[in-house]
Amino acid sequence: MRPAGAGRVGTRDGALAGASAPRTYRAHDDGAASVWGAGARVPPTDVVRATVVRAEDAPGPTLVVRLDQLPVGALALGGELARLRHALAGTVYAGLDKIALYGPAARAGHAFDYRFVQALPDGSFDFRAGCGHSLLAAVVAEGPRPGPVTVRAVTTGDTVLCEPYGDAYTLSFLKAPTAPGTLPTGRPVDVLGGVPVSLVRYGNPYVFVDARHLTETENEDGGEDALRDRLLALRAEAARILGHPPRSALPKIAAFAEGPEGLSVRALTVGGWHPRLALTGAAALAAAGALDGTVVPAPTGPVRTPGGTVTVSAAADRVRVHHKRAKVLGGLELPWRIHATA
Repeated sequence: MRPAGAGRVGTRDGALAGASAPRTYRAHDDGAASVWGAGARVPPTDVVRATVVRAEDAPGPTLVVRLDQLPVGALALGGELARLRHALAGTVYAGLDKIALYGPAARAGHAFDYRFVQALPDGSFDFRAGCGHSLLAAVVAEGPRPGPVTVRAVTTGDTVLCEPYGDAYTLSFLKAPTAPGTLPTGRPVDVLGGVPVSLVRYGNPYVFVDARHLTETENEDGGEDALRDRLLALRAEAARILGHPPRSALPKIAAFAEGPEGLSVRALTVGGWHPRLALTGAAALAAAGALDGTVVPAPTGPVRTPGGTVTVSAAADRVRVHHKRAKVLGGLELPWRIHATA
């Protein structure tokens, strides 16, 4: 079910449908962008249509591309994706760094398969991370469906059930918190740089650290830079242990504090602080809280973040993240380089 107020980017032949269709731009190699609307021609084979969707709590919008609408012979490689991002320089979406690629499901029982690509500050791409907000963006870009939608996140191996409730969604990660691999080191607590942490792989690999174990300077008002640097250092050590490249987006890291009003969380994302908490971070937090012996207490109510609250719940066979919203911002025509195939 599409959130209220979002236009419908419609059919397989590329036409726009719906009276409230969003503005759509065509980005050319020279960076220029023009607006097209209903009745626009089907793009040539060297152009791909994409949708830009903003999940409410995400740091920025997601560029959503349907794999079955790419030109014949096109391959989703870093070079093509870099060209797409370069073409955005002439639009209002310049600097967009999240890409969702999705297409027909390879397995029965799934609506479609989804792959996430994270653009990194150095211009490269990380193909190993997941993003729950971008998964929701793909669901919303696809348009209304009757009932729940089950998505296979190919990048992370997760199956995610997206259930509409009015203008919001509940996303359920269909995996038991106790499933093998949730604790990638096999331990509920590891010590990094003298700090006890819990390493959890659920949605994404995460490092959770109790803010009480950080220095007073890092916890003082105005000490955000010191806190960020400390968390980055812990994250780098965790990346080494878990086998992720130093420049990877993984693992993610978040510091939490427990108080009379429940849990509060500060999380890092690519490029700085997350405005709230990644959707996979919310799922990983709930999974960690459901496991015995981790540093994370089970959330007993909404989790507080700098941008508002996040609501999660854990059951024996799944973790749910509630009240998630996203809307279509617009559509794009973008150039795509064609590869010859044998």
